[in-house]
Amino acid sequence: MSHTQFEKRCDILADLWISYRDVAELKDFVDYNDLGLPLAYCTAESMTTLTAKGEHFVNETFDLLMTSLQMEDTGFDSIDEILGQASE
Repeated sequence: MSHTQFEKRCDILADLWISYRDVAELKDFVDYNDLGLPLAYCTAESMTTLTAKGEHFVNETFDLLMTSLQMEDTGFDSIDEILGQASE
């Protein structure tokens, strides 16, 4: 069950894509999610409205982030919060 609201997921993934895409440790994640991350960014910046299929890609990308960081989605507000908890 996800706890982070969809709009917040978009904000988090957009921030990750813009601010952390060049971080070596996230390169494989960013490369693999070459559709979900830009879709999240465009949604967060009010450039598009997603279809159900687009929402699926964003949700899948966020879920993969949680899996790759071995974290449970307890409800997050920012990528910095997620990365801070992941490094603990």
